[in-house]
Amino acid sequence: MWGNMFLSKKPASDHKEKIRLGRKGEKLARKYLKKQGYRHLRSNYSTKQGEIDIIMLDGDILVFVEVKTRRNEIFAPGEEAVNYHKQRKITAVARYFIQVYNLHEYPCRFDVVAVFMPDQGKPQIRHWQDAFKLS
Repeated sequence: MWGNMFLSKKPASDHKEKIRLGRKGEKLARKYLKKQGYRHLRSNYSTKQGEIDIIMLDGDILVFVEVKTRRNEIFAPGEEAVNYHKQRKITAVARYFIQVYNLHEYPCRFDVVAVFMPDQGKPQIRHWQDAFKLS
């Protein structure tokens, strides 16, 4: 009895809240990047390999942006979640996007935006340009 209680999944409402929080963070990141002069191309571009949160242009540079949103950073900042495995997935989706839209002439870059949204106070945004390379 006790074992099953601790192995049970989180309630669906937790999952929905996590998705809502992520979408809110992505919206804030898009707004922030637009203020920096980036031009929005796509959001939530999804393939079998995975998803890219935001695709933008910074001048003539194609920028693939991973957004990590957190309510608290007790365990680790959001940007630390963009590990090697996640980077490989993102670069695979980026390659596919470049291929499908024939964008081979554009230089590309991978940015990470961490959005910290505490229950009290103003959201904080940290932006790492060129956070990792195409693998």
